Amino acid sequence: MFIHVGEEHVISSDEIIAIIDYSLVSSSTINDELLLALNKKESVIITDETLTKSVVFTADSVYYSPLSVLTLRKRSSVLSTISRLDDYTEPIDE
Repeated sequence: MFIHVGEEHVISSDEIIAIIDYSLVSSSTINDELLLALNKKESVIITDETLTKSVVFTADSVYYSPLSVLTLRKRSSVLSTISRLDDYTEPIDE
């Protein structure tokens, strides 16, 4: 399944390692060092830092998202719920 994390970025839900609130990331020196190191590797994708509410970590990239952690969590929960639904449709006879 895929999750829209903001702007034009859609990523596979299997790739997501962590979603962290931006205020928590910016208040930690360890997180700042991590993001600085990843930024040097050019794997950080920043859409608009003034609108950033969460940071999504994948194996290859880090996305600054304008969506909150709660919104992204709801989107991933909806997708996992949909994938677990039983199929009660009847085949169409031709």
